[in-house]
Order: sequence, then C-alpha cells, then structure tokens
Amino acid sequence: MRSDVLVIGSGIAGLSFALKVSSFATVTLITKKESADTATNLAQGGIAAVLSENDSHLLHMDDTLRSGSGLCHDDVVEMVIGDGSDRVRELFDMGVKFTPAMDGDGFDLGMEGGHSQRRVAHALDFTGQKIEEVLLEKVFSDPNIEVLENHMAIDLLISSRIPGGDGPAHGKRDVCFGAYTLNTVSGKVETRLSKLTVLCTGGCGKVYLYTTNPDIATGDGVAMAYRAGAKVANMEFVQFHPTCFYNYKVKNFLISEAVRGEGGVLVNSTGEPFMGKYDKRGDLATRDVVARGIDAEMKTSGADCVFLDISHRDAGFIMKRFPNIYETCRKSGIDITSEPIPVVPAAHYMCGGVLVDKWGESSVSRMFALGETSCTGLHGANRLASNSLLEAVVFADRAALWLKKAWPGLRDRPFLETTPWRDGVEGAIEENVLISHNWDQIRRLMWNYVGIVRRSKRLLLAQRRIAPILEEIKEHFDDYLLTTDLIELRNIAVISELIVQSASLRKESRGLHFVADYPNRDELNFRKDTIVQKNNKNGRQGRGD
Repeated sequence: MRSDVLVIGSGIAGLSFALKVSSFATVTLITKKESADTATNLAQGGIAAVLSENDSHLLHMDDTLRSGSGLCHDDVVEMVIGDGSDRVRELFDMGVKFTPAMDGDGFDLGMEGGHSQRRVAHALDFTGQKIEEVLLEKVFSDPNIEVLENHMAIDLLISSRIPGGDGPAHGKRDVCFGAYTLNTVSGKVETRLSKLTVLCTGGCGKVYLYTTNPDIATGDGVAMAYRAGAKVANMEFVQFHPTCFYNYKVKNFLISEAVRGEGGVLVNSTGEPFMGKYDKRGDLATRDVVARGIDAEMKTSGADCVFLDISHRDAGFIMKRFPNIYETCRKSGIDITSEPIPVVPAAHYMCGGVLVDKWGESSVSRMFALGETSCTGLHGANRLASNSLLEAVVFADRAALWLKKAWPGLRDRPFLETTPWRDGVEGAIEENVLISHNWDQIRRLMWNYVGIVRRSKRLLLAQRRIAPILEEIKEHFDDYLLTTDLIELRNIAVISELIVQSASLRKESRGLHFVADYPNRDELNFRKDTIVQKNNKNGRQGRGD
C-alpha cells in the first residue's frame, strides 16, 4: 500500500501539512479513531500571535523565553513568532471564524497566563473545534488525500534493517520509508510504504492518572520514533494544566487559561485568594508556577481541590465569552456566574518529544514530527499558553516547504520494500486484565512518583517498577494478536520510561521539572536539552523495536 506521503494523525499539524503538499504529492492520512478525535478539537483558549498594534514580536518572544526558563532555542522562537501572524490569517482566509473585535476591525484577542499583551486569537472557547472543522472539510474534499480512520500505526519502517537499504552501511542516516499499521476494523496488519513519513500523533497525557487529554493521547509517535532510533528530547517537561474541572461525572474537561485572563481568581477551600503568595504575577503566572501553587495549597489544607472564581464579572459577559465552559459546568450543577468552579491540576501537554530541526525533520531521514509529537526548541522547559497551535501551523508550513523543494529528487525514487508483519503465535488475548492491570499500574505510578513535584528517591523507585512491566508487555506483544489496547499499552510504557529516565538525568529544578532534592536551577550544568536515543543495532528487520 503506497503513497508519496504518510501522515499519522489528524490534528491541526497533520491536516495543515497534508493540504499544503497534496498539490504535488499523494497523501495517505491515517488516524486511529475518527478524524475529529484529536487534542486540537478540545483546544479552548486559542492561538497566540502578534495581531495588534499594541503588541510586538519582541514582546511575544520575551514572554516565550521567560516561560521556557532558559531552554528555548532563540532562533526557533524568533522564527515561529515572526511567522505566526501570517499563519493565523491563513487559517482565517481558509474559513476559520475567529471571534472579531468589538469594532469589527481585526480579532478579539484574549489574555492568558504568562503573556504581557492580549494576543490570543480565539473562537470563543471552541477554537480548536472550529479549526478542526474547517481543515477536515478541506481534507475530505481533496482528491489527492486519502483519509483512513480506525487505522493505528504500530512501528516505523527503517532502512538500516533492510538488506541493500540506504542506511548507515552506506554512510548515510537511517531512512524511514513508512509504517506497519493495524486496521482496527478488520484486525489485519497492513504495510504502508511512503517516501516521507510525518508523525502528528499528539501528546501523551494518558500516561498519567488525571489528564485533560483525549483518550487517544498515548504518545504513539514519540514511542515509535524512539524505538526506530530517533533522538528524543526534554521528556521530563510535562505540563500540568492548573485548572481541570473537578467533577467525577465530567471526563478530562479543562477550564481554559483564558478564564484567569479575563479576571478569574484562584481561591482555596476557605475562599482566600492564594496565588499572590507564590508569584508576583498572581493568577496570571505561568502554568508551572500556578500548578505548583495549587498543589501546595491542596497538600497544606488536605482539600481535594481549589476553586476558580470569575463570578464577579458580568453574567452576560461570562456566558458570551465562555459558552462551552458555562454550559458544561451548569449541567454539573455549577453556575459559574454566581459560584466558583472546583479545579485541580491535570497532565496536559508534553513540551518534549521527537527532536527535530527547523524544518521538522527528525534525526532519521525522511521522518518528520509536527505538533505536540515534536520537540522543536520553541517551548523550552515550559510552554507559554496558546503557543501550541501556533507551533503546529508554523512547522507544518515549513515541512511542506521542505518537501516541495526536495520533491524533484524524491519523486522518482523507488519505494523500499519489507517483509509482512508476523502475527502473534498464541492468537487473541482472552483475558484483558493482562492489559488493564498494567495500564492502571503505570498511570498511578506516574501520577504518584513523577508528578508536579518530584523527588530523586521516587524517580529511582519508578524506574525499578517500570522495568518488569516493560518486560511483561514485550512478552504479550510478541505472543498475541495485536489490538489497539495492546499497542497503546506498549507505547505508554515506553513514554513512562522516557519521562522517568529524562527526569532522573536533570538534577535541578527548571520550568515544569521540579525536584525537591534540587530546588534551584543549575545554569552551569543543565542549561541544555536532555536528549536520549536508543541503540537499534540488534533491532528486528524493518521494525523499530
């Protein structure tokens, strides 16, 4: 099964890239659930860019660098922010209906934590959904793009394990030429060959017990890339969103950063505002600071949550600005126009990922990573609010420009071949407890030992406990027929190992990585990316495990 380009994932990055290259290349876009099951679709806040006369590239850069705690790559920050306004206007021209300014001139711009100016273009609190709808409509109507729902990538195809390939034996980098994928409807494993493979699989929030992410966020792209020998960076920097709705009936619903941007105040169980104790910016401090402040308040008081109060604002304004949040909370018995919202921190965004260059290419040739799957150097140790959609569209555009320039040399190159997938010899797993037990163990382990505040001893214990789980999962994976649950379990186990390994290497506190044993930043030894890479010399032919 062949196409010029294989895109894995259907969020803003994958859809944007596919649309930009389909004019000269055939594209197969696969997604493991339905095409709208993405983190993009859940994004409430918006997309940050310099869109007003009161703002400047220098101010946006300064806010991004300050949030990143010394680990942002200055050249990447300058590039992304410099290109940002053009990409937002491009989305607008494609049909994304961003909320207009009151006077009808330009966009209504929101304020969020860590920003010094109003610069977040939004579609009320449905921004991601509106972007996804427009991009999906265009993708489905494009004859050069084949969209395959319910197809899950298993492993990448790498030429260094193919006799006669153009890998290291010929003095070149490993080359990616497609992936094994599981058709989750038929249960069959398919071999998909391509000349360029793009990982846009989103984040890995499901590694943690509590997350704002959709169920699909199991770190698939990063895990596959790592098994294939690609460099992976900064996996210790997991962003916990400070304000996830605390209600057991409502799953993974976050209360947007924009609520605090419009005057929302965090209060503890006694009704006392508390963020002023932790940062001079108060409720508009960056997410890492706010999450640790909430965590400290909950541990001090023993309370199960804190509260976010915006009830002092006009009720009409609240309902108009935050219709989705208002309605969701109202259905759960909370009227946010007259009472505070119970909130807790939850795993939200991975600032690390597959290490890529300024065009989005990984250390493995012809393997690109975009969006949350990648580590571009923009976010550093802590992502500035609403910079994620910005990064996705800018790097999707740059990757498309790279391919357009390289296409004359790639177009006529033959597809490499590999052997078919070998199915498990013991048939289907009859007892799903083999999967669910390990899944639950990993998520609780990560939440309790590798969460908002870490300790060296806990990290060591986590490493010891993950090792035998990984071995058990490997046995299941080799012995049984594949299912989505088994593939995802394997991936979250790899991601957990990478987070723990990276966190153990960084013996300081910086940005999202706070270690009680090393509470200060160490500029001499740790002002650098944490990069890990697997040695695949003994890997199976064509497979990255």
